[in-house]
Amino acid sequence: MQRRLDARSPVLFRVFARIFERTLRKGFHAVRVANRPAASILQSPRLVIYSNHPSWWDGVTFLYLADRLLPGRAVYTPIDAAMLERYGFVGRVGAFGVEQHKPEGALHFLEACRLIFAQAGNVLLITAQGRFADFRQRPLKLDPGIAHIVDIAAETTYLPLAIEYIHWQEKQPELLLRFGEPISGNELAAMRLPPRLALLEQALTATMDSLARHSMARDAAAFDVLVAGKGGINPVYDLWRRGIALLTGRAYSASHGAPP
Repeated sequence: MQRRLDARSPVLFRVFARIFERTLRKGFHAVRVANRPAASILQSPRLVIYSNHPSWWDGVTFLYLADRLLPGRAVYTPIDAAMLERYGFVGRVGAFGVEQHKPEGALHFLEACRLIFAQAGNVLLITAQGRFADFRQRPLKLDPGIAHIVDIAAETTYLPLAIEYIHWQEKQPELLLRFGEPISGNELAAMRLPPRLALLEQALTATMDSLARHSMARDAAAFDVLVAGKGGINPVYDLWRRGIALLTGRAYSASHGAPP
């Protein structure tokens, strides 16, 4: 496991962070965050950010957030070992393989957490559902492994993160984010396993429900824009619209509605 973690390259992490930011600009109308955690939370010596798992895009989102919100910190993310074999480069940017649905997978995950948090300053980003699941699915069920981390690293801060991908007015979807209230690892360590897991599930559920309300309202003003993507409908049609705007002296925007 130490070899898996040591495969992370800070240089390649920064390279792929730039690549993935461009990927987000191309794939989304905007990346929006409803709130930003306090600097004191993001600077916690041992930080676990755990989220729901709605899409393939989560890995791209994680890498971008790690670069944008946690500069200079070593950020690690568990991934299915089979997927790591398919996308080997992700091991170079902080992903480590865990054998899902196998007894040794849980042991390897906890061993990785022990090694990660043996050094203050490291961060674990994890899709805590352990499988793809619709954003609206309730009750929320998290993989029990996240509740065991405090047994090997009690001095941690847990930060819920809700992620949703949704279409509003544009051809491109919106990527919406909301952070929840932090939870002290010491508070969790004082509980038995079932109440720990229930507390983590409740905190993430509340964060997702809050994001859902903002999402349904379609109120762009409720979010800060982290990445402004490209608007537009079709290259030929957009060129025609641009020409009409130029001839009539009107301002041109490729977006169907307000630009991000």
